[in-house]
Amino acid sequence: MTKNHAIPFQFLLHPVHFLALGLGSGMPRFAPGTWGTLMALALFVLANGLFGSIHWHWLLVVVIFAAVFGIYLCDKTAKDLGVHDHGGIVWDEFVGFWLCLIGIPVSLYWLLAAFVLFRFFDILKPMPIKWADRRVQGGLGIMLDDIIAGAYVLLILHAAKWALGV
Repeated sequence: MTKNHAIPFQFLLHPVHFLALGLGSGMPRFAPGTWGTLMALALFVLANGLFGSIHWHWLLVVVIFAAVFGIYLCDKTAKDLGVHDHGGIVWDEFVGFWLCLIGIPVSLYWLLAAFVLFRFFDILKPMPIKWADRRVQGGLGIMLDDIIAGAYVLLILHAAKWALGV
């Protein structure tokens, strides 16, 4: 199986794979990372609606837990698929995207900026994202490039927030 091959449907029936595949959002063969990021955005907006505005401290806790747990999820799913960092594994997009939202105002413009910037960095992979993507193996390698992309976006959005006086 290659990085873009279809994933057997039964993978969604396994809880670890279901999570690693972004609740199924990573299943489309076209732009699975974008679909995964959209699902991460939807879950964030849903959580904010259910629990009120999520304080940045709690979002940080979620991101840390999801990142550590994600190393296992992504590693297990990649091994079971027989492909390192299969495109359908999008838990790393969830974590990277949620990371870039820490301390950012929850509004259409900020969320759109976060989405566009995160996809930009995740697709282009400037250094050290490209290095991490190529050199670090296993679940950590799958997670690390998206965490770095999320950190880049987090820094950019906080700089914009500071410059705008928000």
